[in-house]
Amino acid sequence: MIMVDWETRPASAADVEAAAELRAVVLRADLERLGRYDERRVRQRLRDGFAPEHTWVIEVGGAFAGCVALRPAEDAHWLEHFYLAPHLQGSGIGTAILRGLLERCDRERTTVRLNVLRGSPARRLYERHGFTLEREDPVDVFMVRAPASVVRDG
Repeated sequence: MIMVDWETRPASAADVEAAAELRAVVLRADLERLGRYDERRVRQRLRDGFAPEHTWVIEVGGAFAGCVALRPAEDAHWLEHFYLAPHLQGSGIGTAILRGLLERCDRERTTVRLNVLRGSPARRLYERHGFTLEREDPVDVFMVRAPASVVRDG
């Protein structure tokens, strides 16, 4: 595994187009396999759901390399818009970011939900971190993770 220097920063409205473009690149193969790829809609869905106040940008060498959102909802937080540039996938960045977000949710005793495209290799990452199948439809797999028990000192 190649160690890459990376950092996160809060997203701003100015990050929406970079995130939309990355989503189109990352999801293309899975969406094409499912017969659902639409050049315009793949970007528009991110624009429509982009909430900078719940989103972090992942930077490598000061450049946009990915994003992730954790959106509060009634009974859980939704892990959304988790995209990493293809050349950085498998570098450990995604795992480190996911672990950090889940540790925060565990401390807050918050359930986390997400959906991933059927057949997506990302599903294995989520399963390794304790997500289980909640339901699925012809396109999406919905997963949930209850907060892990937090060991408190003292």
